[in-house]
Amino acid sequence: MTKLSKLIKTLVMLSAFLTFSILFIIIGYILMKGIPHIKPSLFALEYTTENVSLFPAIITTLIMTFLSLLISCPIGIFTGIFLIEYARKGNKLVETIRLTTETLSGIPSIVYGLFGLLFFVTSLGMGFSILSGALTLSIMILPLIIRATEEALLAVPNNLREASFALGAGKLRTIFKIVLPTAIPGIFSGIILAIGRIVGETAALVYTAGTVPQIPKNLFSSSRTLAIHMYSLSSEGLYTNEAYGTAVVLLLVVIGINGLSSLIAKKLRKGELNG
Repeated sequence: MTKLSKLIKTLVMLSAFLTFSILFIIIGYILMKGIPHIKPSLFALEYTTENVSLFPAIITTLIMTFLSLLISCPIGIFTGIFLIEYARKGNKLVETIRLTTETLSGIPSIVYGLFGLLFFVTSLGMGFSILSGALTLSIMILPLIIRATEEALLAVPNNLREASFALGAGKLRTIFKIVLPTAIPGIFSGIILAIGRIVGETAALVYTAGTVPQIPKNLFSSSRTLAIHMYSLSSEGLYTNEAYGTAVVLLLVVIGINGLSSLIAKKLRKGELNG
């Protein structure tokens, strides 16, 4: 191994060590500051100024995540399939879609929030609601899911497609029976990243879903997610300890949802859900 290779290897290992060290320090600080302040009153069914319960925010976070993925995943995955499996190379429409997704993925979330406020909340008359927030988040994570699907499909060897065609299977059958099951782990990696962005989002939801600390009665009710709940508590300056406790719960919710997504991906890959 040359000196240059040794130097590059050392820099790579140092960068990885530095990254994980910062991550562990942040998580350790949150756990140390938040765990002592987690108490039963934080999980009361109704929010009051005395208990500052985060239970309504947990329910809203789960609903918001499910609804956003329900809207964005089918559109994003089918768009990725079209771009890789059906669109011709050099097609202007494909280039336009790719340029659009790359541009949208770099836009700050507050811009999505202002768009959601003007379009969903004001123009369509949905008001500050769960539905306005979920639609805004769906647009925000759509480029991420499209790109993840594209990369996952590109990673599937062409030999599998050719073997399927040689056995007499059609294109649609090859995609859904051979290509997609192989690409599922990559697609779910993108979905897991999207979940992290949904759960941690505040700017876009403040302008669309509102900050009401109650369990939503329907899709047109205004409510707050865990991230907005934590932001509100810390900005008020009266419940800083409870904000740290909320951060710990938020961390656990993200880990739980990601773990569940990974489990579903493994089951789909093994065909357990299809019997």
